[in-house]
Amino acid sequence: MFHHSSSSARPGAPPAHIGEVLRTVVAHDVDEHAHNLTNWEQRYDQITHGRFCGELNEWQADGLQIFRERSSRAVLQSCCVWPDAFWFGIEPQAGGMRINGRSVGAGMIMTQPGHHEFELMTPDDHAILGIVIQRNTLLAAADRLGCRIEWSKLASAELLHVGQGALNACAQHIQTLLDPATPHSAKAMQQDQVVTTLLAMLDAGEVESEACTSLLRRRRIVGDARDYAMDNQDVPITISMLCEQLHVSRRTLQYCFEDVLGISPMTYLRSLRLNGVRRQLMQGAAAGASQAVRIGDVAAAWGFSNFSQFSCDYKKLFGESPSSVLRTAA
Repeated sequence: MFHHSSSSARPGAPPAHIGEVLRTVVAHDVDEHAHNLTNWEQRYDQITHGRFCGELNEWQADGLQIFRERSSRAVLQSCCVWPDAFWFGIEPQAGGMRINGRSVGAGMIMTQPGHHEFELMTPDDHAILGIVIQRNTLLAAADRLGCRIEWSKLASAELLHVGQGALNACAQHIQTLLDPATPHSAKAMQQDQVVTTLLAMLDAGEVESEACTSLLRRRRIVGDARDYAMDNQDVPITISMLCEQLHVSRRTLQYCFEDVLGISPMTYLRSLRLNGVRRQLMQGAAAGASQAVRIGDVAAAWGFSNFSQFSCDYKKLFGESPSSVLRTAA
């Protein structure tokens, strides 16, 4: 339901490593930031206004990826990690993010199996810690530590209730592991502590109840609205058009978007199109086409018929003019 088309291939295998690797990458574009996390398929759309800055700190070892991701602006993320793995997400401080439309509260960790698309909505000035672990690596560690995990429940879960103390301990081990000042000789121990505290949470945690029927319906309406907008990319979609297409009232449509994404339908549609224009401009900047013609054509292809209004909206969202993308790439 949350699928976004992408030119990149869906991840098919875990990252290949030679030993253990710690890397830090800074990005000043949300789409660039989306591609920095090793071997994930991701699409990020910037939602709130202003220049974007993102930072990724990533540790890689055999069968394991541990990272911290920071972003300055609210982002709608469509994510998918490689098969035969589990992803676990921790907010060091609960900040009102959502996973598949569900609010993440204190004492919760997020989870999704590999090769399964999910959606995150993150607020301004946000940080998230992540662990991706191969299934066989997790199984071996659970057997070694005597943890009993209901794998079938874990595979279908989105949120787990865990002890706040254990969550804080796991987060602290991740932060220490990713700190460049931590001696390399100590990182193996920190990596083991991350896995150990994660398994302790899984062993004692409780799976949040499945999404209720009403939330599933709201998710479906949001997904259908998105699909309709993408299928009619070059048409300026209005609220009336969406209501007619989806057979819902304005009030229902508004409520569904605010409940699932925390934003209005029009804010979402405008952001979707503006991010689409920016992504296409960046991908095609190397072609060397005329700025005025290229930007106008791309904007029209995304349903912007009033170029001056488009330029104003673009600069307001991204903190720079559309032509700056081409100047930077030149």
